[in-house]
Amino acid sequence: MGWFPVQLPWWVAGPLLGICVAGMYAVTNKSLGASGTYAQITDKILRKPVKEPWRLWFMAGVIIGALIYAVFSTGFTWNWNYGQLSHALSFPNLLLVLFFGGLLMGWGARWAGGCTSGHGLCGTATRSPASFAATMSFFITAVVVTFAIHELSGGLL
Repeated sequence: MGWFPVQLPWWVAGPLLGICVAGMYAVTNKSLGASGTYAQITDKILRKPVKEPWRLWFMAGVIIGALIYAVFSTGFTWNWNYGQLSHALSFPNLLLVLFFGGLLMGWGARWAGGCTSGHGLCGTATRSPASFAATMSFFITAVVVTFAIHELSGGLL
């Protein structure tokens, strides 16, 4: 239908994220991050008491919002293509890499006390030294791993 652009410009998305972070602190005095939400979902699945049930609604809103965007945006197609990685790996190997990469990211986020969105958006907004250190390590690691994979794949990735 083409009601939404394929990607929001940075000058729209950035201030919107800032408003969400400031609004979250203003209303609940809590930080906004995805890894805390996953922990709450895990508690719900394991039938443990859910400490912050609003995070379940937050994740539901993220998923529903993404589905609405997908339906009304231009150029959306459903596929299993993961860019160049899909061309370099067979589908079973791609699933293994994505699964174990996700596990490592989740473990790292919990070990760091929050995810990239929690540290990068909320923690740095509150001038947390730990969040600045975590965010710098996220960026440095991403750059180093990207160059390493590029070299190890012979320039394929």
